[in-house]
Amino acid sequence: MIFTETKLKGAFIIDVNRIEDERGFFGRSYCQKEFEAHGLNSNLVQTNVSYNKIKGTLRGMHMQREPFAETKLVRCTTGAIFDVIVDLRPDSETYKEWIGVELNAESYRMLYVPEGFAHGFITLEDNTAVTYQVTEFYTAPAEQAYRWDDPAFSIEWPFEPVLVSAKDQAHLPFEAKISA
Repeated sequence: MIFTETKLKGAFIIDVNRIEDERGFFGRSYCQKEFEAHGLNSNLVQTNVSYNKIKGTLRGMHMQREPFAETKLVRCTTGAIFDVIVDLRPDSETYKEWIGVELNAESYRMLYVPEGFAHGFITLEDNTAVTYQVTEFYTAPAEQAYRWDDPAFSIEWPFEPVLVSAKDQAHLPFEAKISA
């Protein structure tokens, strides 16, 4: 696997190192030893799937609070997404900064999202599926979410979403939550 650290410390783009021949290719998409060698959390305990019918579906920005904060390994298995993470670690040099990465089924590219980051995406194609491997079990009382269009983050989405759930539309702005 090829690990490329992003400008957000601890967040990595992970590409499959393809060994190709006339049949196609072979490569590893997860290896506990390689994750640990890069100082990454390898304790993946749950896998979730998100299926999205239409291009322009937006999900986010989601995370879990301590003590159930989770690391995510995100991969698009069908279609394509613009995947976004925001660093919400108060002591981080990149606090409230974000990155966006295109993940699609053809590239097998993954995004490693450390604890303390909010995560969301917009689908770039109809019939898009996303798989998340996470290091904590889902814990409803620890769920935290922020608006996808929050001015505190100024995320530059590739286009306006077509579909955002009522739940995701109802999230309070970041500044309102930290002052509460």
